Amino acid sequence: MRNPGLIERYREFMPVSDKTCIVSLCEGSTPMVPAYKLSAAIHPRLEIWLKYEGLNPTGSFKDRGMTMAITKAVEDGFKAVMCASTGNTSASAAAYAARAGIRCAVLIPEGKIAMGKLSQAMIHGAKVVQIRGNFDDALKLVRDVCERHPIALVNSVNPYRIEGQKSGAFEILDDFEGEAPDFQSMPVGNAGNITAYWKGYKEYLAAGRSRSLPIMLGFQAAGSAPIVLGHAIDNPQTFATAIRIGNPASWKQAEAARDESGGVIGMVTDHQIKEAYKLLAATEGIFCEPASAASVAGLQKLSDNGYFNDKTPRVGSKLRVVCILTGHGLKDPDNAIKAAEAPMTVDAEEGAILDAIGLCETVAV
Repeated sequence: MRNPGLIERYREFMPVSDKTCIVSLCEGSTPMVPAYKLSAAIHPRLEIWLKYEGLNPTGSFKDRGMTMAITKAVEDGFKAVMCASTGNTSASAAAYAARAGIRCAVLIPEGKIAMGKLSQAMIHGAKVVQIRGNFDDALKLVRDVCERHPIALVNSVNPYRIEGQKSGAFEILDDFEGEAPDFQSMPVGNAGNITAYWKGYKEYLAAGRSRSLPIMLGFQAAGSAPIVLGHAIDNPQTFATAIRIGNPASWKQAEAARDESGGVIGMVTDHQIKEAYKLLAATEGIFCEPASAASVAGLQKLSDNGYFNDKTPRVGSKLRVVCILTGHGLKDPDNAIKAAEAPMTVDAEEGAILDAIGLCETVAV
């Protein structure tokens, strides 16, 4: 069956009319992958599912918000859009602007964006400008430009982005036939996504389309954890570039999602993120970008600290957890190569190959 895109699928929950011309790349409807080995590795009481947002059209969850933001920008008569980005937003904005036939400009921190993401923005025809500063500097500049000129701002401070991204919660609830998971775990950077998911969960509950709400778990990188530390960070640092943000635009909304759900916003080290990144790929065959793995690293940290030991599952004998994997691993191939075992070079001989792969004794009957 053809995927009509998330606005058409959830039109009754979206701020559109019958006359709205929808700009879509058939985003959404991403798979929910059961993670049996990962569940066993982290905690025997957990039933982990992976919401694989890397299979959206441009390879990240940003497409959910961008289809809505670009649709409304066109409806409002804008001929150009602009965003600040650590990578994924720029790729998505450029693609959807190209689809809509309007112009796009993106500001990125110089040297702080994965090449897989930068290449997307460039090939879609966006005007890419690097600034000598961080994401927060770029966002301030974009806000100033868009206030003074007829250019639509399509960062997550645009409320239409949140409207589109909330559809991820709708899909999870539909997949579980209206029963929310016990927990949802996700990375937190600019904090728009945790805000959006919580909004989606509450809207479905209010509409009678679901029967419960999850506990929200969000995780920042330790070198870029302003919400956890309680203050903005001037020079955030983490190899997980998608969440390298020192002053999140949706800070207060993220805290509300945490507090209203009785959840946690914590932080994990780069080492913990890297270990989860490799674990996902090696045990479940899921290749996500580094920031995505913060959702799994956070679960491991909570498990190690005994967080799940006294929790009572609402359904069945396991605690159901959905981890949001926000982007595809091909977004950041350089870090994947650094994390993996390097290729070997041998002579073109069978014996040398057998020695190198070391599989024959393992698979022999």
